[in-house]
Amino acid sequence: MTATITSPDTIEAAPARRTVRPIPTSRLVKIELRKMFNTRSGFWMLVSIGVLSVIATGAVIIFAPDSAVTYESFATAIGFPMSVILPMIAILGVTSEWSQRSGLTTFTLVPSRGRVIGAKAFATFVVGVASMAVAFAVGALGNLVGAAINGTDAIWDVTLAHSSQILLGNLVGMAIGFTLGVMLRNSAAAIVGYFVVSLVLPGILALLAQVRSWFEDLQPWIDWNYTQVALFENDTDTAREWAMLASTTGIWIALPLVIGLLFLRRSEVK
Repeated sequence: MTATITSPDTIEAAPARRTVRPIPTSRLVKIELRKMFNTRSGFWMLVSIGVLSVIATGAVIIFAPDSAVTYESFATAIGFPMSVILPMIAILGVTSEWSQRSGLTTFTLVPSRGRVIGAKAFATFVVGVASMAVAFAVGALGNLVGAAINGTDAIWDVTLAHSSQILLGNLVGMAIGFTLGVMLRNSAAAIVGYFVVSLVLPGILALLAQVRSWFEDLQPWIDWNYTQVALFENDTDTAREWAMLASTTGIWIALPLVIGLLFLRRSEVK
C-alpha cells in the first residue's frame, strides 16, 4: 500500500464565506406597515378612519347649529372615533405575530425581537400621524363646505399648538394600546384591557377623588385619561401640567412597556 502525497499547489482553496448583512431597519418598518394592510381586520380598521371622519364631518354639517360650525367642532367630532380606532390598530400591529401564528417566520428571519418590536412601534407612529393628517384634512374640508352652505366665513379656531396637542393625545392613546399588546400578546385580551383602562379605571379614580380628599390632588399624577383629556382640550399649558403628563406616561406606558419587553424576549412563540 502506497501513500499518495498531495502537493499544496493541488489543494483547492475553500470558497470564501459570504458576509450576511442584517436586514435594514427601514425594510423592517416597510414590512410592518404592509402587515397592517394585509389582514382584513387591519385593513378595515384603516379604512374606517377615513369613513368615520367623513361621517363625523357630515354629522356636524347637518345637525350642528350655524354658530357651532367651526373647525374646533369638526376636530372634536372626528377626534372621538380616532381615539378609539388608533389604539386598536396599535394593538393589532403588535399582537399579529401571536394571533396570526406568523411569529415563527418573523423571529426566524429576524432573531432580534427588539428590532421587530421597534419596527412595529415606528410603523404604528407613522400610521398614527398619517391618520390624524387625514382626519385634520377632512375636518378642514368639512369646515369650508359647512361655511359655504351656511353662507358664513369659515372659522379656524384651532391653533397649531392645539392641533399638536390633539395629535399627541392620540399618540398617547396608541402608546397605551401598543403597551398592552406587548404585555398581553393577545388581541382580544389587549382590546378588553384597553377599554378597561380607558373607560372603567378613570371612573373609579374619579370616584375615589370625590370620596377621598387626599386623592384629589394625586389623581392628575396617576390618571392617564385625565392628562389625555387635558391635551384634547388644550389645557396643558404650564410646566406642572406637562409634568403630570410625564408622570402618567411613565406609570402607564414606560414602566409596563419595559416589563412587557423583558417577558416578550423570553416568551415562547408557537
